[in-house]
Amino acid sequence: MNPIDMTLADILRIGVAMLAGGLIGLEREYRDKSAGFRTLIFIGAGAAAITMLSRKIGGPDDPARITANIVTGIGFLGAGAILRDGLRVAGLTTAATIWLTAAIGMAFGAGEYIFGASLTLLSLVVLWVFPAFERIVDKIREEHAYDVIVTGGRERAAEIEAALAKHGMKAIVRQYFKTENGLRCRWVAYGKPLAHERFVQYLLDEPSVREFRY
Repeated sequence: MNPIDMTLADILRIGVAMLAGGLIGLEREYRDKSAGFRTLIFIGAGAAAITMLSRKIGGPDDPARITANIVTGIGFLGAGAILRDGLRVAGLTTAATIWLTAAIGMAFGAGEYIFGASLTLLSLVVLWVFPAFERIVDKIREEHAYDVIVTGGRERAAEIEAALAKHGMKAIVRQYFKTENGLRCRWVAYGKPLAHERFVQYLLDEPSVREFRY
C-alpha cells in the first residue's frame, strides 16, 4: 500500500479549519459552554482531515464514502451537549455549533476556502451579535413554564390559570396531572418580564398553591 502524500495545500486546509474552529470556540469558551475552544478546534480539524482522507482513500469514483460518516458521528457529540435543566432544555445552541463547525471543517477539507470562510464569518456574526437582539426581545416578551401543585381541584386551578391572563400573559400549553398532594398543573406562558414577576408573587401569596417551580 502506498503512503498517502501530504502536501502544503493539505496542511493549509487543516490549518484554516483549526483556525475557524478556534474562532467559534472562543465565543463558546467566553460564555462558559460545554464545547469550548479546544473542542471546536479538534472538531473542525477532524472534519477537514476525514474529508481529505475520504477523497484520497475513496478515490474519484466514491469521494464521499468516508465523509458521509462525519454527519452521523458528529450527532453523538451534539447529543452529549444537550442537557435537561428542570423544565428547560440547555445546550441546543452548543450542539448546533458543533454540527456547523464540522460542516465548516468539511468545506475547508474539500478546498472550498471561500465557502468555509463565509460560513465561519456568518457563524461569528450570529454568535456575537445576535445575543444583543435576543436581550431586546426578552425585554418585550419572555416565555416560562410553570409547574404548580394546587389544592381545591380543577375549579381552583382554572382560577389560577385565569390569573395568567389577568397579569397580562397568554398560556400556550396547558397540562394537568392528578397527584397525592393535589392537582399538578403545567402552564407554558409568555408575556412581559414584569408580568411574570407579578404572577410569581401571586403564586407565592396564593394559599391554595402548595408548591411551584418555573
